[in-house]
Amino acid sequence: MSDNDVAAKPKIKSKPKLERPKLYKVMLVNDDYTPREFVVVVLKAVFHMSEEAGYRVMMTAHKFGTSVVVVCARDIAETKAKEATDLGKEAGYPLMFTTEPEE
Repeated sequence: MSDNDVAAKPKIKSKPKLERPKLYKVMLVNDDYTPREFVVVVLKAVFHMSEEAGYRVMMTAHKFGTSVVVVCARDIAETKAKEATDLGKEAGYPLMFTTEPEE
């Protein structure tokens, strides 16, 4: 081999680092008018919670004013919150779910 020969090195392709999407919390906001049983039904229907889990989330919101229902990607969180809030409106209740960024 002479000095002019260059050993062929394989080119390494690096994959671009993808950041995980920011997570958002879906929050249940307590009100004094929506029946507890209805809130549990909505939690079961929209968020696929068990009866016990729905009851715990509802009671946490009842005692503390708000409760985290689920943490997920932004588009899913906003869709679920709107769907659950709309179910309350259709039934004539001021049931409200909000979303906020996870810290």
